[in-house]
Amino acid sequence: QPHRSRTVNAATIHKTGKDLLKDSWFNKGTAFSRSERDRFGLRGLLPPRKLSIQQQTARFLEHLRNSGMSDIEKYMALSALQDRNETLYYKVIIENIKEMAPIVYTPTVGIACQNYSAVFRQPRGMFFSIDDRGECLPMVYHWPSDKVDIIVVTDGSRILGLGDLGVQGMAISVGKLVLYTAAGGINPTRALPVCIDAGTNNIALLNSSVYVGTPVTRGNDKDYFELMDEFMDSVYERWPNVLVQFEDFQNERAVALLQKYRQKRLCFNDDIQGTGAVTVAGVICALRCKGLQFQDIINERIVILGAGSAGIGVATALLNYMKLRCNLTDEEAVKRFWLVDDKGLLTKARAIHADGTPGITKLFPGQDKYLRDEVQMEGKTLYEVVKSVKPTILLGLSGAGGTFTPEICEEMGKNNKQPIIFAMSNPSSKTECTAEQAFKATDGRAIFASGSPFPDYVHPSTGKVCKANQANNMYIFPGIGLGAVLGKCRLISDAMILTAAESLASTLTSEQIENGMVYPDLSDIRKVSLHIAADIILQAAKEPTNYVDPNLATLSHDNLEKYIEPRMYKPEYPTLIYRPPGVDE
Repeated sequence: QPHRSRTVNAATIHKTGKDLLKDSWFNKGTAFSRSERDRFGLRGLLPPRKLSIQQQTARFLEHLRNSGMSDIEKYMALSALQDRNETLYYKVIIENIKEMAPIVYTPTVGIACQNYSAVFRQPRGMFFSIDDRGECLPMVYHWPSDKVDIIVVTDGSRILGLGDLGVQGMAISVGKLVLYTAAGGINPTRALPVCIDAGTNNIALLNSSVYVGTPVTRGNDKDYFELMDEFMDSVYERWPNVLVQFEDFQNERAVALLQKYRQKRLCFNDDIQGTGAVTVAGVICALRCKGLQFQDIINERIVILGAGSAGIGVATALLNYMKLRCNLTDEEAVKRFWLVDDKGLLTKARAIHADGTPGITKLFPGQDKYLRDEVQMEGKTLYEVVKSVKPTILLGLSGAGGTFTPEICEEMGKNNKQPIIFAMSNPSSKTECTAEQAFKATDGRAIFASGSPFPDYVHPSTGKVCKANQANNMYIFPGIGLGAVLGKCRLISDAMILTAAESLASTLTSEQIENGMVYPDLSDIRKVSLHIAADIILQAAKEPTNYVDPNLATLSHDNLEKYIEPRMYKPEYPTLIYRPPGVDE
């Protein structure tokens, strides 16, 4: 296990020559100095010219930008760089985050997941399968690091809007942790991507000769949750303070896992809680764009397309905000919501008929709270709901591309001077509408955000630039993770999630709001994460059932930022100190 100094950027290693060049954590490539080349047996193994990390970065970017590569080819080129030189990889990403985020994460990561088996070259992270039950604890000790701060785990059952991709979902766990480092300053040597291989119900993958996962269908809940319980117990046995983020789990199991562990372990579900927080922040800022205050959310009518884990998570986050900040009761707040799924509007007819017989379909966990009383509207289409309800806010979390049709967007424009339209499904092919479609249908008046990036729209008549905001969870989860890890928190509470949303919203200036921005510029993401992290620690310190490092519990926000900022990872080559294997450090 290499040792890094806490006071200077130095590392003790046990490798030389070709072995060092193959170690992505400590390989500097052409940046090795002359003395390092002599000390580590590298002279003659590298081209003679020494390049600085700045020169290496410029060289790589020139190749990436001028070679005519597609986004997935750029993704592969960046992955190859990560495999050979982690420090340079993060230098490229962090200094060009606005350009690189769509390549290393959504929308390109969706294509990477779909092609994971075909292009598989080198394992990254850990895999646990149903056949590994009873062996998870010793397996955890196969990971070479004794210090892990964050684990992102998926079972590949609901990847973005692409469905069940099985073990190929590992690319999501890897991509999320890249953003934890690039946007949140988490040390990449302390991050572990995990995929739970519980089979797949994807017929194409089951019949594929190149699929690298176990080619069996997904099993029963008993076997599945036995594996998940053993996995969770094992990782917390080795790393008691690790934060586990659940990512892209199938709806029912996502809710069950979160409910089971959220009061026992330091964990959260990004699809449910992260999406909820980023939506609350966007809605707060959208209200500001309309000249309203956050309290005015109680006057909004909110239609949500998608009533799975993400849709319910967003509704719950907005509802909790109304309760905690606007003093509404649960019964009062829920009246502001209309949820629509693939069967139409959700009403109480879903649960039980007027004659007392069972309703028309099984309810997904959490849906019961949002069943409308107007049973005569059961199953109404989204267009019919929009026409009848006249919502002020339309949110898309359906994973169904093109469902915000021009007619629906036009209807939103008829009923609102500035309709709020968030098409949040990923990747781009699954988004409910593009920015251009929303702005064209509303004559440029919409306040728009989407999960995947779209270009701004220029109104053809007025020349007005209509802002295409990106409602990406990367504005939320890196700050939550950074604050929870450095604060040594015990839990991620609902109040902490809400605090993250308000913290994100507070980072926008009045000028940005006037320009139609509801999320900050992506180039400021590390500052945003730092701000959120400090607020997360402050909130956790207020909670009797939580825990915060006593040295941080009484610090002000400014002093917390001063504490956190120097502890955020920065991609700099360390001074390397050689110790022969077996020699004490």
